[in-house]
Amino acid sequence: MLSSETRLGGRAGVLIAAILWGTTGTAATYAPGLSPLAVGAVAMGIGGLLQGLIAAAPIIRQRVLITRNWHFLLTGAVAVAVYPLAFYASMRYAGVTVGTVITIGSAPILSALIECRLDGLRLTKRWMCGAGVGVAGMVLLCLAESSENSTANDHATTGVFLGLLAGFTYAFYSWSARRLMQAGVASRAAMGVTFGAGGILLLPVLLMTGAPLLMAWNNAAVGIYMALVPMFLGYVCYGYGLARIPASMATTITLLEPVIAALLAVVLVGERLPPYGWAGVGLIIACLGIITVPAEKLRFSLFLQRKENFEISERKEL
Repeated sequence: MLSSETRLGGRAGVLIAAILWGTTGTAATYAPGLSPLAVGAVAMGIGGLLQGLIAAAPIIRQRVLITRNWHFLLTGAVAVAVYPLAFYASMRYAGVTVGTVITIGSAPILSALIECRLDGLRLTKRWMCGAGVGVAGMVLLCLAESSENSTANDHATTGVFLGLLAGFTYAFYSWSARRLMQAGVASRAAMGVTFGAGGILLLPVLLMTGAPLLMAWNNAAVGIYMALVPMFLGYVCYGYGLARIPASMATTITLLEPVIAALLAVVLVGERLPPYGWAGVGLIIACLGIITVPAEKLRFSLFLQRKENFEISERKEL
């Protein structure tokens, strides 16, 4: 049983990752010449290879254990390779905010279904309540973005389906990496080998689509940023957190990502959110509180509140 401090550190790691990931959609708008396949391949391909390189020592030390659990590695690597291609294509077809909302909003539910089906995990009422609040926030954000987009998009439905595929693969590689950790593989080794293998699978896509990276400095700058900051540093933080909390909780905490994406779109890209869009942001923040604040702290807070109310009522009677 992990201590509350350890779980708190895990939640903090995932929160940092979600903030960094929230910058990817806005960053991609600064390289319109790059296809979504090229953006996804350079971001996760290079970022994944870097994770594999810095984790080379623990991977080598635990190669026997990793080989013994090769099925988790294979499924995780395939999911890592598919995820960025589907995610960035979803944002290109459905819009930055909508693509992020669909992907991240569906991931907690899909992660929970995976854990229920494959691990027999029972979800708590508190988790379901928090996830429900978060998904409601996702819906409001999605509706807000759609209402502000006056131009019809014939590919919006395709973008939604790609977002669901990205959400599923995101949930699945989180589950696969955690299963490696539960099998005894160290966090750095599990994340490094999963993302390193996924990065290798993405290299052919990068070779076929990555030529525009060398044609303009802004394309190159966006590619370098994507690979080093959200994909490399972000997933290092995510791996730290994933080793300490369940995958379903980790994917729920990342509901912060579309909030960051929406805020950056408003501040930097010039998009606008109607009032109910900001209400969606508030619901997502509330979801984070429900999911991440330790139950002990919630109970203590309620106890203090009841005690204060009782003392007030006693003073009134006197």
